[in-house]
Amino acid sequence: MIRRNTLLNSGLALAAVALAGCSSFPFFGGDDNKPGPLPEFRARNSASVLWQHALGNTGPGFAPVLVGGSVFAASADGSVLSLDLESGRVNWRVSAGTALSAGAGSDGEIVVVGTAKGAVHAFDATGKALWQARVSSEILAPPRVAEGVVAVWSGDGRVFGFQAKTGERKWVYQRGTPALTLRSHASGVTHRGGLFTGSAGGKLVAMDMASGAVGWEASIATPKGATELERIADVTSTPVADDRQICAVAFQGRLACFDILRGTMVWSREISSHAGLSADARALYVTDDKGNLHALDKSTGASIWKQDKLAKRRPSAPQLAGDHLAVIDAEGYLHLLDRTDGALIGRLALDGNASVGQPAIVADGVLVLSSKGTLTRLRTQ
Repeated sequence: MIRRNTLLNSGLALAAVALAGCSSFPFFGGDDNKPGPLPEFRARNSASVLWQHALGNTGPGFAPVLVGGSVFAASADGSVLSLDLESGRVNWRVSAGTALSAGAGSDGEIVVVGTAKGAVHAFDATGKALWQARVSSEILAPPRVAEGVVAVWSGDGRVFGFQAKTGERKWVYQRGTPALTLRSHASGVTHRGGLFTGSAGGKLVAMDMASGAVGWEASIATPKGATELERIADVTSTPVADDRQICAVAFQGRLACFDILRGTMVWSREISSHAGLSADARALYVTDDKGNLHALDKSTGASIWKQDKLAKRRPSAPQLAGDHLAVIDAEGYLHLLDRTDGALIGRLALDGNASVGQPAIVADGVLVLSSKGTLTRLRTQ
């Protein structure tokens, strides 16, 4: 179903019936939406499964968070749990007492989840319930915890800041939203006391995490086109930051990097993505809306390489995986790429399901949550 203000999607899956005539819309891999064949490659590396844990029913808003030696996760039935990173053993599991729509967010001391009715539930590091709060609409993205503040994204475009210890509301950020937007499960990134988040309409906003004060706002994309569908230009993935710059990418927009303090644009490229990006010291890596993977020079935006062999497999956003890059395709295959030239160098079949968002970085590999609810720790070197 398509409704005003939000396009419902499944991994940005739009309502296929309503958009069946939009053959150029990039969410569909073909007339039957079936992934293309697995590409041939010369194996130079292998990945191995260290452990797996069945979380139960999850979705795009349930990406796990890694803090120190613990993995915090949640599932739609209300379960909230902590697992040991090394063994996959469950440290504790509690129930929020209600169905959940997003989570978990954590700094290691507090674990926060949210519901479709806008309820925020917080637990301490042992699973004991701390407090509850409420936002103005459904919670679609994992909350972010930093600087003693819990940031929560509501489906109506607002960002709420709560005091981490008490649940007292500290601030609310709100800006106008376009008539039609994509249903986004992206939160934001915190860095040196700042909270950086994208929004509908192609904006990147820098806020003070403690006070919610806006430091600067910049445009990543300018909505354009003859119809509201064509004018969608939303930031639907989490930005990446370092000490000098913050970078983000918009659907039907561009990828742009900005000075992290002043918000002035450093460079931009005409690349559209709803999947997301990652970065190392040298390059930015992004999956575009046609399924191609790109490596761009982090300082200038110049192309380093492009990999198109996975385009018909609908890959996830890339993630750093040891010395390599990892993506998960629509049928649950892990693909490893050489960061230097983008060559395919390894492959491993997982549980047959696409990943829930971008894999998470682990020291020697990645952590992957599938749409079936299987949480897997993988070693990739």
